Amino acid sequence: MTVKLNERKVRVKDLDRQICAILQENGRLSLSEVAEVVGASVPTVSEHVKKMEADGVIRGYHAVIDPQAAGLDVTAFIFVDVDSSMNYDTFRKQCRVRKEIQEVHAVTGTASHVMKVRVPNTGALEQLLSTIQRWKGVTRTLTNVVLSTHKETTDLPL
Repeated sequence: MTVKLNERKVRVKDLDRQICAILQENGRLSLSEVAEVVGASVPTVSEHVKKMEADGVIRGYHAVIDPQAAGLDVTAFIFVDVDSSMNYDTFRKQCRVRKEIQEVHAVTGTASHVMKVRVPNTGALEQLLSTIQRWKGVTRTLTNVVLSTHKETTDLPL
């Protein structure tokens, strides 16, 4: 399968998909363990992993931290209207520097963007909203606070 990543075409082979499926389940496996599971040599797996890292198919290896253990008890989705596409780049840059903002998506519907945020408490959420509402081009926000989470994953269905 050929996919477009960062304006480049990247070919993702069946072996690459197998390697990705294994690594997203356990990124701490050694290349020899991955090679054993997929039935390939260690140098072959190593070559595929390095190429996928260079191509941006594999974007990193991370520990998944429990938000509540980190003191982040409030999750919210904020729908944001930005008045003009001329302000989108500035808006996105401001989002990228705020650690509380975990995700930002341009969307269709009643807002131009939706973001997922995590903060310690509702006071911190109120402060973040106040900041966002002062950003150039932001005309409206609508916030949905999460009461409970029943599924949350970064795993892709490979």
